[in-house]
Amino acid sequence: MTALAASVFSPPQIDWAALSPVLIVLGAALLGILLEAFLPQRARRMTQITLSILALAAALLASAWQWGVVEGGVRPAGVVLAIDRPALLLGGIIIIVGILSVLVMADRTEVNEDSYASQVSAVPGSAYEEQARKAGLAQTEVFPLMLFAVGGMQVFVAASDLLTMFVALEVLSLPLYLLTASARRRRLLSQEAAMKYFLLGAFASAFFLFGTALLYGFAGSVHLGTIAEAAGNLIGLDGLLLTGGLLVLVGLFFKMGAVPFHSWTPDVYQGAPSPVTGFMAAAVKVAAVGALLRVLYVALPALEWDYRPVLWAVAILTMVVGTVIAIVQTDIKRMLAYSSIAHAGFILTALVAMNEQSISAVIFYLAGYAISTVGAFACVALVRERNSAGVITSEANHISQWAGLGRRSPVLATVFTLFLLSFAGIPATAGFTGKFAVFLAALDGGAAWLVVIGVLASAAAAFFYVRIIVLMFFTEPADDNTAVVASDGLSLVSVAVAVIVTLVLGIVPSGILEVTDSAAAFLP
Repeated sequence: MTALAASVFSPPQIDWAALSPVLIVLGAALLGILLEAFLPQRARRMTQITLSILALAAALLASAWQWGVVEGGVRPAGVVLAIDRPALLLGGIIIIVGILSVLVMADRTEVNEDSYASQVSAVPGSAYEEQARKAGLAQTEVFPLMLFAVGGMQVFVAASDLLTMFVALEVLSLPLYLLTASARRRRLLSQEAAMKYFLLGAFASAFFLFGTALLYGFAGSVHLGTIAEAAGNLIGLDGLLLTGGLLVLVGLFFKMGAVPFHSWTPDVYQGAPSPVTGFMAAAVKVAAVGALLRVLYVALPALEWDYRPVLWAVAILTMVVGTVIAIVQTDIKRMLAYSSIAHAGFILTALVAMNEQSISAVIFYLAGYAISTVGAFACVALVRERNSAGVITSEANHISQWAGLGRRSPVLATVFTLFLLSFAGIPATAGFTGKFAVFLAALDGGAAWLVVIGVLASAAAAFFYVRIIVLMFFTEPADDNTAVVASDGLSLVSVAVAVIVTLVLGIVPSGILEVTDSAAAFLP
């Protein structure tokens, strides 16, 4: 009996060095939770910031070391993970976004306030909330929560079986639900956004898990390579395969904000604290698209022609809906949310081609988009309202409040303009090079009409970006109730890095394109 058990249950050989980027981040998250329990309140903030930045920097160095070691890819823990170059590059982008986001999340304004409620569990407007505010309590748990989300995203893009992918999906999602509800101002709006995100995320997870069950029923395994092998030798049960694969794609479409699974995006972007919104808008899209790439290229390549009409339809709907609805928005964060939806459509145009060039183009697009997005929301967080007594309060998110910002703060307005131009795909920015790369990949894949729609959507999207620029530089403000707050300077470091990356990827992208080209093959 013992010999039989030993032959059936053989423990996997763990390559701890290959797992080091994930282990560093998740280990730091666990340590951060313990520090919250044992450190005095006054020491927590700087300790958590330092721990988060050091852990993410160490994880980035470990990923860079792995890049030089890994060629075709390794499996560090049996068949559940594939540490290949796409996983390392996507994980590296997520870590860089995490470092920049920590700086923005840690920033405090000139009135010594951060973006988070003093006591998130307090009922808004209650005496307990007021006592917490007067006591100067700070929610430093946001930093280990963000680390848990980053660790989940790293596993999500490297998972090579659907159950591991599902667990990673929950690990990255649950901290985001909590972070969404943590806004210092407009707390009811923040809590409503968190509840919507949680409920819709639960439905998306259910679709993903149901699809996983159907694919297991078809292939007898949740391993992506085994599913691909079974799909290539299809002799029956094709209904299970097609339906299961479609449901898994639905769960991933939800996370990347593709239409018609986008309804969480504008409400969550608007209600969450702007530093959290920037982190979600950038990192979650990188993780979701990375997982989608792995599912399409590793598990379902034999079904390319079956799923191509679905990808066409979702790409067109996502570009058109995101662009058209963004035009009529009056809230800056909702406008950026629908812009993010449109960008998901541009990414899907490359995925329709299903070739190696698509992988390279999509990863490059994600790098430029993600870092510019963190910078853009860092700028949004610094533009605030001023009440009748001259006291600075919540964020000035109505578009009309941005009128004349170029005179109040020409540097901030110029930087935000650069990010908007990158989103619009104007030459000499990362957005232009990224769009050129994904459209070229789609053309090579025979999706010329999809490229035409993408170009038209990009041209229409330029309208709402230019509208903000005109407001900032060429429109007189209706009142003097908007101010740009001074801060600790941490956000400025993040914004400066985002500006440099946006320009470098737009002006001299060849080096990064060579790197993404070398990451255009998944470990089967």
